Amino acid sequence: MSKKSSFTQSMIAVLWAFLGVRKKSGLQEDVASLSFVHIIIAGVLGALIFMGILLLIVKAVVSH
Repeated sequence: MSKKSSFTQSMIAVLWAFLGVRKKSGLQEDVASLSFVHIIIAGVLGALIFMGILLLIVKAVVSH
């Protein structure tokens, strides 16, 4: 299948990778169908969201 995927599918694949619970078959499908540019953008966006959540948690804990 050489069908190109959407950015949403790339974001879901990156989120699964952040969790570290990806099957090998899913990884192979992603490699075959996902856009490299989408993966980079989704990874940076995911990292920024993760850092933002951590900062909110730290601020909530420190303020109390």
